[in-house]
Amino acid sequence: MSLFPFLQNLIDSDLLDRYGSQMLSGVWVTAKLVAISFSLGAVLGLLLAFARTSHLRMLRNASAAFIYVFRGSPLLAQLFLLYYGFGSLRDLWESLGLWWLFRDSWYCALLAFTLNTAAYQAEIFRGSFAAVSAGQYEAAKALGLSQRTCFWRVVWPQSLLIALGPLGNELILLVKASAIASLVTVYDLMAVAKLGFSRTFSFQFYLWAAALYLVLVEVLRRVLKRIDRRLGRHLNPL
Repeated sequence: MSLFPFLQNLIDSDLLDRYGSQMLSGVWVTAKLVAISFSLGAVLGLLLAFARTSHLRMLRNASAAFIYVFRGSPLLAQLFLLYYGFGSLRDLWESLGLWWLFRDSWYCALLAFTLNTAAYQAEIFRGSFAAVSAGQYEAAKALGLSQRTCFWRVVWPQSLLIALGPLGNELILLVKASAIASLVTVYDLMAVAKLGFSRTFSFQFYLWAAALYLVLVEVLRRVLKRIDRRLGRHLNPL
């Protein structure tokens, strides 16, 4: 049996002409959603990591509760709660001037992904801070560096190198998890695939979507590997 006819059945040129641009548009929406939510989550996660290591008990408990809730509950449940649950409280959000946020599926998905990834990134950052040896802090104090300078000049560069691998894994997981945004009518890659399938009943759309997700993940993997090699070049001088 020849492989060429089989491949022809998987790639219908007519369907590709009709839906190819929409699939690429869906890739852009997915990439934008992941990039923004991961970046905002990194900022919030860093603040939560600081709170988790704070001397103030109230901050530690509040950040621990946030992390526990968003790591312990499904992302899909969080997304539905924000869009369908909080979105039903129209009068409240209009009085607070926040209805623009909860009426739009894009912003609800962005908020859900940001809060979820922030919880995971907070634990990654906290672990990377703890992995820096106490001798680094003592050496910085011996040199007369302030606590802020010690963190940003000594601790942060080392902890970032430690956290890079887990952060890369979290980013890749977020790319794959972003497919659920289609369930709240965000017109991302998976939504385009579902729309194409509903109109033609051709499973090719899901194969194309899977292939495009693989491409996104592979691009990220290569970029992260290059960054890791760049940041850790002093550890492997040869």
